[in-house]
Amino acid sequence: MLVRIALDAMGGDNAPGAPVEGAILAAREHPEVEFILVGKPYAIETELARHGEERRRLRIHPASEVVGMAEKPSVALRTKKDSSMRVGANLVKAGEADAFVSAGNTGALMATARYVLKTLPGVDRPAIAGMLPSIKGQTLMLDVGANVDCTAEHLGQFAMMGKVYATAVLGLPRPRIGLLNIGEEEIKGNEVVKEAAEILRNRLGERFVGNVEASDIFMGDVDVVVCDGFVGNVSLKTTEGLARLLTHFLRESFGASLWTRLGYLAARPALRAFRDRVDPRKYNGAILLGLNGIVVKSHGSADPFAFSRAIGKAVGLAENRVNEKIRREAQALAADEGNTA
Repeated sequence: MLVRIALDAMGGDNAPGAPVEGAILAAREHPEVEFILVGKPYAIETELARHGEERRRLRIHPASEVVGMAEKPSVALRTKKDSSMRVGANLVKAGEADAFVSAGNTGALMATARYVLKTLPGVDRPAIAGMLPSIKGQTLMLDVGANVDCTAEHLGQFAMMGKVYATAVLGLPRPRIGLLNIGEEEIKGNEVVKEAAEILRNRLGERFVGNVEASDIFMGDVDVVVCDGFVGNVSLKTTEGLARLLTHFLRESFGASLWTRLGYLAARPALRAFRDRVDPRKYNGAILLGLNGIVVKSHGSADPFAFSRAIGKAVGLAENRVNEKIRREAQALAADEGNTA
């Protein structure tokens, strides 16, 4: 099957350069995929001209407007119906693209995608899912910013979607799923979290490992961590800030004296390996799970490499038909609960 990925060429701090070059990098990595660059044709053509023959499998779809990074989602949704963001979502709705990737305004992207694509049957709210590095690989966390206030049922739906993603895309036949809390004990947490734990325990059985703390995200003993968007976003931003702090401290320490600079030369191979392993660009691309169409949100400041990684996630979602599997799982869940009602 030919996979077609629509890309918001005008979204993000580094547009259109980063999205266009990111598409070129992704085209090299995924020679079987067709990419649709959505935005102002002249701006896109100018960027493509810098790469000559690399334009193969990259076609342009015009959009006359751009959603600003600081623009209010409601205003963008109401007034910019020909924005690159809106047009890209429409391509997915019309079946002309299998997924859409944007580094644009997060709130506007969520509002636009939800308005255009709607949610899958059985899913009340879409969730933003992000990947974080762990000692044993990666951990999927959701929600990381879409839903500030959640019910226990919402958290249960997030767990279901996370399980499907971990199985279909990460290749984990029996993913371990945890509920983010302030302690591992069952008595910890607010009433919503306690109720959610009971829901997950009943629906997931032994796949539910119980409550997990924030430090467990990185230990590799859980594959999917479920939380509301407020807690998830704070956790994610804290992690990003800590990574920058450690990088700053390392540079400061190795530059303190002649001896530490010499020490850096000896340690450089190990430091490069460390940097490559924790490079946040490798994990770029948050997935908007639960929509009736595939949408991936790239970090707004993504460079071409980071944007290409977000594209790779969209390709994986499309190739593994994740939305169809979430739909089936949601329908089966609704049927089970209907039979026990």
